[in-house]
Amino acid sequence: MPSQYEEIGQRVRAFRMASGFSADEVAQRIGISRTALYRVEKGDIAKIDTLERLSELLDVSMPTLMGVGIEYLASAVSYFERTRQLEERADQIIVLASPVSFLLASDDFITVLDQSLRESVPEDYPHRAKYMTDVSQVIDILAARKQTYRRRRPSIVNLISADSIERFLKMGLMGKRDLPETVRRERQEKARAEIEHLATLLEADDLGVQIGLATDILPHNGFQIFRQAERRTLTISPFRLGEQPNIRVGVAMLTSAPEALKLHEKIVKEAWRTAIKGEAAAAHLRELLAATESATDAVEPDPKPGRKRAARSSK
Repeated sequence: MPSQYEEIGQRVRAFRMASGFSADEVAQRIGISRTALYRVEKGDIAKIDTLERLSELLDVSMPTLMGVGIEYLASAVSYFERTRQLEERADQIIVLASPVSFLLASDDFITVLDQSLRESVPEDYPHRAKYMTDVSQVIDILAARKQTYRRRRPSIVNLISADSIERFLKMGLMGKRDLPETVRRERQEKARAEIEHLATLLEADDLGVQIGLATDILPHNGFQIFRQAERRTLTISPFRLGEQPNIRVGVAMLTSAPEALKLHEKIVKEAWRTAIKGEAAAAHLRELLAATESATDAVEPDPKPGRKRAARSSK
């Protein structure tokens, strides 16, 4: 289990990454050397006045920096970095994500996600340059998370909303709606490929990966529970990587409060009880794939103006 100072260092690193300041800039602004800052981030004992200056510069409260109560994370960069840190030690990860859980996504997903995140922000957005930097950082962190998962292979319990998968198949993996028709169809195919990949995982029956399709209502914000032998941590996040991806707006939360964990574990237990699993879940996904393909074919434009091509019922 990491020490209190190691955990403080992890938080300092996450908030420093989200700030847009380099390590040199942070060190200079608070009056310490870069080496001293790196020692803080690695878990060396830090002076209170150093932490106070970091708190002020990084615009984060001292209680959050110290891990007292709830950590509030207004940046997707800091949220995904904290997630990466938790995954480094987790034995089991419980995920409620719609409709894509990143650790279980295909290898191609991250490339399309990068494109979708970049196109999701308007051209006239006043902080566009900073957002693009955030996208690059998030993608790098996600790549590191996937490497950690492959190296450690913690067990995963993943609950996904069946309704969100259906919407994802119809819309595709897009950052905005007004894309050219050819691009929109490509993104729909990318979404289909992800759900095909998910169905294959279900059919593989990996003991380390349990997936349930929830047909009942699930919370809109996703959450994760990271379990270690001696500790459990809950994260609640508005940041999405699947349907209508968002890393720009929202506040995530991280806590180890027993009451919060108990209430969210209750949600998982009830949703898992009624969820579709195994071969039945794979079959349900393939039915959704077939239904959405038929619906798309039915409105596919004919090369000749003013006509619609009939659904390919002979397939």
